Formats: sequence, structure tokens, C-alpha cells
Amino acid sequence: MISDHVRTNTYRMAILRNSESIRGKVVLDVGAGTGVLSIFCAQAGAHKVYAVEACSIAEQAVEIVKQNNLEGKVEVVRGTVETVDLPEKVDVIVSEWMGYALLHESMLNSVLYARDKWLKPGGVILPSKAELYIAPICDPVAEDRLHFWYTVKDKYGIDMSCMYDFARKCVMNSDITVNTVTVEDVLSHPARFAEIDLYSVTAEELRSVKGQFRCESFGSAAVNAFCVYFTVTFPSPDKAPPLVLSTSPFKPETHWKQAVLYLGDAVEVVQDTPVTGEVCMYPSEESTRHICIHVDYTIGQEKRQSKNFSIPDWSAETQQ
Repeated sequence: MISDHVRTNTYRMAILRNSESIRGKVVLDVGAGTGVLSIFCAQAGAHKVYAVEACSIAEQAVEIVKQNNLEGKVEVVRGTVETVDLPEKVDVIVSEWMGYALLHESMLNSVLYARDKWLKPGGVILPSKAELYIAPICDPVAEDRLHFWYTVKDKYGIDMSCMYDFARKCVMNSDITVNTVTVEDVLSHPARFAEIDLYSVTAEELRSVKGQFRCESFGSAAVNAFCVYFTVTFPSPDKAPPLVLSTSPFKPETHWKQAVLYLGDAVEVVQDTPVTGEVCMYPSEESTRHICIHVDYTIGQEKRQSKNFSIPDWSAETQQ
């Protein structure tokens, strides 16, 4: 994730831009990993940084802190933020807590716990806001994979066109696919369907993050999926424009890429065809850190449809 320049440099710029709020203050880094954000905070003038990390990578974080001669400022604390005992309240919380589709395997609940227990009144949270977007797309790769079965006879003399329906069920399934969506495949302006304010949102509210959306297609195409992506916003002092970390297909690629939700059947649209519906994101029954997405949608004059999506176990392993 450190090699994700968009992600790491945006955090660095946000921390330095908020140096007036950090200088001489106490900072808590939730899920510090190798401690890169903690070191950024120390470089921005923090008096003390508590780098809380539950995994064994904390041992490497200690070495990195030593190598940068910051032992007096950055203290690596091994454990979860829910179990560690800090000696004081903090002025700033920083965390890179986002997961795929924002909430899958995210640490947002831990950030909220830290906010409620350790953040002083009027303290700063970096980032302070998250937003979720959806847009209809046409994934040509999926269509090419399906059309392949009609080409087998010409190539090898065996008719395998009967595989098409089976292949469609395999490709257009209910898995949330994490993939890069190209700008050319996005069929409308994205619609924002949810906003999360980290200063006020509660853990209970995260059990159902939902909102309505409306898009209008750019032109003639076949909608065969939706893509979901997120942005997070960092506060800026002195009324400066806020700094935004975006995972939009219209922005430089990040390791989060986009979440792709394949529909059962492609639907043809023309210019200005409305695509409307409602999205609901909620924790899986198997694991509260695994996210499911339910989409009710109508494309043009088609009958309203709905579909449930979840990320298969292998993608959580891939993320780690």
C-alpha cells in the first residue's frame, strides 16, 4: 500500500497541510502498520504520536521509527485500539482505515471507538468525511468472455454455444469483483448515494449505509454492471480547498481500484436513458467486517430489479 503513490502522498500532503493542528499536539494513528502516517505526523511537528497496531508488523514499525531517529516522538503500541490503554487523550486521530468498496474489511468501527474514547473535544480526524458513488458501466471483457463460446466451432469444429448460459451464470454472479474500470466503460456521470461524517457517525448507523441514485446514460451502450467507488476528504485550514483522495475511475488508479457489480443480463440504453435505484451496504452475517451490497435498480423502461452482492473470501486474503 505504501507503493500506492496516490494513497500515500495524499495522506502526506493532508498531514502537512494540517500541520497547525498537529504541531505540538498528541496524535493517535489507528492501525499504524509500518508507521508511515505516524512518521508523517512527527515530521509535521507532533509532540507525541501513539502508533497503535495489532499485527506483528508493529515490530517492523519499531525498527522504522528507530531508523528515522523518532523514538522520542513516535511510540508504537502493540494491540487493538479497543484494548490498549493510552496514558492521555489525543488532539488528532489519523487512520488509513478504508477497505474495498470503502467498508469491506475496513477499520472504521475502530476509528469511531478511538474517537469516542480518546479524542479530546474539538479534536481533528484525518480524513473527516467519506462519500460513496455508483455508476452504470459496460464491461467489454465480460461480454467477450461470454461471446467466446460462439467462436469455438469456427476455431476447432466443436459447437460449444450451449455453454453461453452456464458461462453467464459464472461471470454475471453475485460476487463483488474488485477491478479497474476504464473511463471509456463508464456510461454516465457517477451519482453519490451516501456520505459518512466521521465526527458524528455511529457504529449502529454503519450497519446500514444506503441511499438513492439517478444517472442518465451518455449514449448507446449495453449496461451489464455497476461500479461503486469512494472518496475521503481531509479538512483544510484557513478555508483552503479540501484535499480529496478519490478512487474514481476518472482519477489515477489506486490499490482499491473499483467494486464491480455484475447484473444478470445486459440492458441496452441510449442517450439520456435514466438509471435509477437504491443501494444498501451492510455487514455480512458471517463477519461484521465483510460487506454486502443490495441494489434495487431500474434501467429505462425495464421492470425494477434487485440483486445482492458480496465479496468472496479469496479477495479478503488477497487484500492481506
